[in-house]
Amino acid sequence: MNIYSNRRQKVLRSLQGNGMALFFSGKAPLRSEDEAYEFSVNRNFYYLTGLQKEDMVLMLLEMDGNTREVLFIQPYDELLARWIGGRMSKEEATEISEIEDVRDLSELDSTVASIYNRSRKDNAFKFFFDFWHYDTDQPKTAAENYAAKLRERYPSAILKDIYPVMTHLRLIKDEYEISCLKKAIHTTNLGIQQMMRSSRPGLNEMAMEGVFNFVLMQSLCRQTSFKTIAASGERATILHYSDNDQVMKDGELFLCDLGATCNNYCADISRTFPVNGRFTQRQREIYEIVLKAQKIVIDNARVGVKVRDLNQMVIDYYRTELPLHGLNKDVSEYYFHSVSHHLGLDTHDVDGGLGAVLEAGMVITDEPGLYIADEGIGIRIEDDLLITGTGAEVLSEEIIKDPDEIEKYMEGQQ
Repeated sequence: MNIYSNRRQKVLRSLQGNGMALFFSGKAPLRSEDEAYEFSVNRNFYYLTGLQKEDMVLMLLEMDGNTREVLFIQPYDELLARWIGGRMSKEEATEISEIEDVRDLSELDSTVASIYNRSRKDNAFKFFFDFWHYDTDQPKTAAENYAAKLRERYPSAILKDIYPVMTHLRLIKDEYEISCLKKAIHTTNLGIQQMMRSSRPGLNEMAMEGVFNFVLMQSLCRQTSFKTIAASGERATILHYSDNDQVMKDGELFLCDLGATCNNYCADISRTFPVNGRFTQRQREIYEIVLKAQKIVIDNARVGVKVRDLNQMVIDYYRTELPLHGLNKDVSEYYFHSVSHHLGLDTHDVDGGLGAVLEAGMVITDEPGLYIADEGIGIRIEDDLLITGTGAEVLSEEIIKDPDEIEKYMEGQQ
């Protein structure tokens, strides 16, 4: 049994009675004319199948104590193959997912109807969909559209949300997931090293982003975890700055927040270093405060602790430390985001909320920062942590962050 089969079995056990769960891979929307946006597979579908092609549907069914797994895919199209390459064959889909029952997508509606009609004697039969929404204005997902079609056809159908089940499963990473995250982090490190080697006054932030992307391509990584933040000077005080189009100046700091991916698993790393390779006394002073805040999180992240507790530790430390360095405003004026979020198939991965407690196998970020706009100083230092039975393992330990090490490394590249 491969990792995907094992995960599907866990979902099937969660149905607790007669029911059907449907997961949709998704489809890229059109951008203009016949050009579509780049396709990005639904992460829950990928988590259960290992497949990342458009227009696929996974059916997990429990009926009278028996379980079935059915995969619906687009049929092979010879003309399409001549234009853009062939669709995935049933044999290829089975090899990756270990789902033996693979059918044409055109059979989905009739299969669902047949199963539901046979289940009508069971008033408790349920349909499960991933009803996750980030906000109320986002377009309806394939799952929502299909659920609406079922509701119209079968007004008495019971529709349930499978997202909480998927959240529970995805929060705890297995060995394969950890290995993917480590590889993504290693590739990210290669990109950051090249950025440090390339940094100099007069270079555009866009070129720094391009340096990172080039290294990823060299490492056969096609996709970043998110839009790279490459910010110099005062722009580094903007949390999610991503224009990346200004010239870096001598004496400024450069903040990068970025990540490579491996099999859709996301690294999320931030590093801050001087454009010219040397920290000023004031820059180093503020940098050391952030570095200490990050260590507080590393030392205290463990099973049973809440993410909100880690963030409060940083705030309490800043509240005492910042006035000693002439920063007398409220902490929220210099630090206005949380210190951590879960990490995995999404950069801001599924989570149980700030009040949820950490468990062994969870992966979180550790990213304190200080943003002093009137001094043009923005600093964030971010690592990725694996929660273990004894504390926290820094998965990104290889990426240098000590200011002396940064200066030594950059000096050696001049």
